[in-house]
Amino acid sequence: MLGGSVYVAFIRFAVSLAGVILLFSRMSESRFGRKKTIACYAGFSVVLIILACVWYVADWESCVRLVAFTMYMCFVVFAIFMSRDSVYLSIYKLALTFYLLAVFLIGGLETAIIFFNRNIWADIITRIVLILLMAFLIEYKLKNAIKDFGDYVEKEVDKFSVAVMIISILFGIGYILNPNISVTTPHRLYQIVTNFVLTGTLQLLMFRFYLHIGIEKEYERENQLIQMNHRLLERQIEILEESVESAKRIRHDVRHHNAVIAEYVRRGQKKELLHFLKEYDRETDQGVVEMICANPAVNNILSAYTRKAENEQIQVRLDIDIGKNLAIPNIDLVAILANAYENAIYACMEVKKHSEERECFIHLTVKKKKNKLIIFCSNTCKMGAQLKNGQPKAEFTGGIGVSSITKTAEKYDGEYDFKNDNGVFVFRLVMNIPSDL
Repeated sequence: MLGGSVYVAFIRFAVSLAGVILLFSRMSESRFGRKKTIACYAGFSVVLIILACVWYVADWESCVRLVAFTMYMCFVVFAIFMSRDSVYLSIYKLALTFYLLAVFLIGGLETAIIFFNRNIWADIITRIVLILLMAFLIEYKLKNAIKDFGDYVEKEVDKFSVAVMIISILFGIGYILNPNISVTTPHRLYQIVTNFVLTGTLQLLMFRFYLHIGIEKEYERENQLIQMNHRLLERQIEILEESVESAKRIRHDVRHHNAVIAEYVRRGQKKELLHFLKEYDRETDQGVVEMICANPAVNNILSAYTRKAENEQIQVRLDIDIGKNLAIPNIDLVAILANAYENAIYACMEVKKHSEERECFIHLTVKKKKNKLIIFCSNTCKMGAQLKNGQPKAEFTGGIGVSSITKTAEKYDGEYDFKNDNGVFVFRLVMNIPSDL
């Protein structure tokens, strides 16, 4: 601290707190609207700055040493309340903000001491310049990366790594913010720079670590989608092959049918001819794909997997009530239904391997109610099938599709849950049908 009157201290406090709020708000979304957020931050800032100024007047020495750290700790509590992010993600962003706070505080002080003979206004102006520069870089260079990183951290963060990171940063920056600044020496500057490098490296390592995990998860989801498409094509090819074989048989027999028809006509046996034609119609209808619903994409996917389930001696009950043109892209509908149906078949097949006496079934319901799409799927599963983080483990689904289901559901603000109800696996999903598609 370079000293000065309480009015100068007020300006420093106001600039520093405004900088912290600006930097944190660029990285984190508020849970409130714009006007309420501004009002809350303004009220908090006024109270905190007034208390800091009172402290400055009452005990200058302790204020100089502890005011930055104390004000930031108060801001941490308030920011966690204001942020829409989870607690762990907010803590990570606050740790990064704390690091940037140390950068513009120490940067302003050292610039004023080394280049401007401890000029108070040089310190204040340098802080403002550094704050604006960092805010610009975050807004136009790093904001999207931080957002993607935040999505990964929400799903992958663990308490231990966050605790280690926060403790390390607090120790490092706590040392930076409380050195003896009465004398500027090369050794002290070296210590400060070293601490900045170490704490910055820690931040970068954490960022890269979780970013790498998130990218790996994305690759895993893409791989699952490819596998799902592969299995869907297999089902469609099976149906196509059956249809081709049926068509070959019908073409082979058509000459015999024509000969029989001609003979009935020649003899005038009308009743026998009508009976023969009815039998012929039933035979030719066997190769026609069953109409499950009016939506072609849904009808094809359900027909393919229903044929697969029936071939595995699994009882299937479908309750489908959706129109031809549903305002959800077919690729998203297929991603959910194909994965859910495939996993249900896999679970039933696993049960048959270990408990042949158990009857396996799949019950799938898809309905549209107003602007909601409701999907319910229940099927036989192992008694010991367990969930991890509210989702079935890969070994109970064949490793296919759960993440694709959840990602697609979240795209439409869907709510879903999975549970094992005493050997019956239940998947429920309700998601919004877009009105602008």
